[in-house]
Amino acid sequence: MRLLAGLLMALAALPLAAQQTLPPAPYAYRQLEDPAQEAQAQELMETLRCLTCQSQSIADSDAPMAGDMRHQVRIRIAAGEEPEEIRIWLMERYGDYVSYEPVMSASTWPLFAIPLLLVLVAAAIFWRRFRKRA
Repeated sequence: MRLLAGLLMALAALPLAAQQTLPPAPYAYRQLEDPAQEAQAQELMETLRCLTCQSQSIADSDAPMAGDMRHQVRIRIAAGEEPEEIRIWLMERYGDYVSYEPVMSASTWPLFAIPLLLVLVAAAIFWRRFRKRA
């Protein structure tokens, strides 16, 4: 019975052992040789969210996913792509959430409109209340 329990525990731990076995991508922790290109890459990486930790940019995160994203940004910058093209590619691949710079689209316009609507309703309420007193 103990042997069976030990075997089951070992099998349950296999997926955990399989994670993080790949080495980091080459440009995950290595900068580009051209300082201007590295500056472009660094500026872009600071505006992209790490999907694993979600509270850090990919420039600040040590998560393997962030390293892979840094690698992609650097090799695409080195290949001559514009930072905005890379941002669009990452947003198409991972969704709008990956960018710290919000984009207004058909699905996100209420997020921009609702605060404005609330301010207008509050202003109308205050205006009506103070108009009656005067």
